[in-house]
Amino acid sequence: MKRNALIVWGGWDGHEPEQVAHIFKRILEEENFRVEVSNTLDAYQDPEKLKSLDLIVPHWTMGEIEKKYVLNISEAIMSGVGLAGCHGGMCDSFRNNVDWQFITGGNWVAHPGNDGVEYTVNIKHSSSPILEGFHDFKVVSEQYYLHIDPAVEVLATTRFPVVDGPHAANNAVDMPVVWTKRWGQGHVFYNALGHQANIIEMPEVSLIMRRGFLWAAEGKQRAEGLAVSTFGSFGNGNGRVYSGMGDSQ
Repeated sequence: MKRNALIVWGGWDGHEPEQVAHIFKRILEEENFRVEVSNTLDAYQDPEKLKSLDLIVPHWTMGEIEKKYVLNISEAIMSGVGLAGCHGGMCDSFRNNVDWQFITGGNWVAHPGNDGVEYTVNIKHSSSPILEGFHDFKVVSEQYYLHIDPAVEVLATTRFPVVDGPHAANNAVDMPVVWTKRWGQGHVFYNALGHQANIIEMPEVSLIMRRGFLWAAEGKQRAEGLAVSTFGSFGNGNGRVYSGMGDSQ
């Protein structure tokens, strides 16, 4: 049975959102998803359509979004729809919307040294099977420093500082790179890697995203009481629901 996914791309061109969206579409189609790709935030305007999905994949950087669209997304995820994305396409999407940051579990604040920094992604042992079989690996890209929701389950980290700067006056810190969290009945997955399409195409990164998509999409099946069998092997009420969010300030 095909599942339904929506990819919404746009915002800052430096993250190559259209190219990344096409990579994500290919991965999802290989996993038997029916995929809709949109380059407008109006894709979030129909709450019932969003609730009919299995997975939402945002890839939009440094934009502004209507509050009602974030509420629609929130309620869809609360009902079991998954949310999965990467880098600035998910955790630097809407800097002025704290509700979005609450849903996703973190927000970008810096990348010391900018692009081209060589650093290590350290895999953590956890209850999640998403990074099962992975080993630490190096990447040359932006090293994301984020402000993180303490509720997330951290699956991989990277250590700061790598390059000098005012932050280096502090003790070394292990910054989350990959995490999961819950939002109502929905699964939320994030991977800080993915500055441009060539990073997404790295075998480690593309596999992390593939597994993250599958895990996030499981929430819908679990919410509907269906048996979940597609993830694990990793083969190649009335009225509006309470949103869990206060008014944006």
